[in-house]
Amino acid sequence: MPTHRAVHVSSPGAALELVDAETTPPGRDEVRLTVTACGICGTDAHFVAGGFPGMTWPFTPGHEIAGKIAEIGSGVQDFAVGDRVAVGWFGGCCYRCDQCRKGQFIHCLNGKVPSWQYPGGYAESVTVPVSALARIPDGLTDVEAAPMGCAGTTVYNALRHTKALPGDRVAILGVGGLGHLGVQFARAMGFETIAIARGTGKKDDAQKLGAHHYIDSTASDPAEALIALGGATVVLATAGSSPAMAATVGGIAPQGELVTIGVTPEPLPISPVQLINPGISIVGHPSGTAKEVEDTMHFAVLSGVRAWIEELPLAQAADGYAALEQGKAHYRTVLTM
Repeated sequence: MPTHRAVHVSSPGAALELVDAETTPPGRDEVRLTVTACGICGTDAHFVAGGFPGMTWPFTPGHEIAGKIAEIGSGVQDFAVGDRVAVGWFGGCCYRCDQCRKGQFIHCLNGKVPSWQYPGGYAESVTVPVSALARIPDGLTDVEAAPMGCAGTTVYNALRHTKALPGDRVAILGVGGLGHLGVQFARAMGFETIAIARGTGKKDDAQKLGAHHYIDSTASDPAEALIALGGATVVLATAGSSPAMAATVGGIAPQGELVTIGVTPEPLPISPVQLINPGISIVGHPSGTAKEVEDTMHFAVLSGVRAWIEELPLAQAADGYAALEQGKAHYRTVLTM
């Protein structure tokens, strides 16, 4: 088999190394992509640490992939060599399990995630199920499309499935890789947008991203600050901190929602009495299917929402990952091939 350059992690916590890897030809209902861009996502750190069951080593990280179809396996219809496509956290489904038969493809019992069930996108070439493919619209570059496959879709898809209507107040907790997209999408969807972050370091950025209000959670109680603004219909929690999420609940309006997308294993320190009288819901939201990735990219083209990106060549993947680990990363880092 031919070879390509890819990043390997040999064991849990090991360094990221650039190696020559074999290019797997596409099987039935699969395509091989020439990767042009791949985002570095915070979840990659959990993979590198060996935090997901059933991982095999060495593994190649990366689940925010953009590229062109280079080769098509048998049975593939509606896609052709040369098509520009993205693959996000949703890396394919079986169409046969109970969840798929219900149309809940994101919950497929045999679902796949790039870098988990098959090699990821920190590579020049990847082979993926055709069910994972999202068409990239002409209005997005491959670099712009890559982070939409996970970060963008997770945020946009979460917001559009809430109870919030245009003009309602929506708060984005955390102004980072997810949150900076959340602020943009919330503004573009017509919400009165509130950004919540620690300190004032993100205030100027939040306002440039479209926030109408900024709450420094170290200077005032975020729940009280939300109430002073009239209460939030929705708090979209992008920061991976359970205490920070819980601190917003008192500022959610009756029948409002706390939507959690920031990943953390910590229990939420919230009592039922905080939820019962106002009828508040706490919702966990996964990413989105290939079609929902397409919807996200289409809305990004219509609205002008873009991730704030730092580009790095594949050879500097270890540097980009180290910046993520040290909390020094740009809002989104995208590897280019």
